[in-house]
Amino acid sequence: MKNRESEALEELYQLYAPILLSVSIRYTANKEDAEDVVHDAFIKILKNLESFSLRFEGAFEAWMKRITVNTAINFLRAKTKLTEINGRIYDEGAIRDTEYDTHELPEKLEPETVISLISELPPGYRMVMNMYVFENYTHKEIAEELNISVSTSKSQLSKARATLRKKVIQYCKQQQMVEK
Repeated sequence: MKNRESEALEELYQLYAPILLSVSIRYTANKEDAEDVVHDAFIKILKNLESFSLRFEGAFEAWMKRITVNTAINFLRAKTKLTEINGRIYDEGAIRDTEYDTHELPEKLEPETVISLISELPPGYRMVMNMYVFENYTHKEIAEELNISVSTSKSQLSKARATLRKKVIQYCKQQQMVEK
């Protein structure tokens, strides 16, 4: 019996770890932190497996992703408490949205490049952008989850987009210089 359970858990991990790692890496600054988050998320998933109820197709994966997102958020909260003072992660690196024209943006970038550039965003910006863009949270849900105001969530998303736009332009300019 124990051997079957062990094999089932291993299969579950092998099947979903890459998916959850891709979710986690969008929130964390590096792969090692993302792997830590996935490990912690799997522990929570296994502890709460009996409480899961299948309501629709894909619900299990969505449930696991939600746990991973929440684990990543908690991980970043704990980590930023050590490196940031008075919640300033929500205010650093602000630039105006109008600083760069959108016509300067490239037609297409590789997904890995975009993920890498997102990982360079300040933690607060990265959390809000991931939750809003990739996880489809509303600003109200983000505000509740991160214990910030709705206007702060909107502001952080705007600043994240502006900062990401700046990073994309810088990346493209560097690539053109290398290619020449």
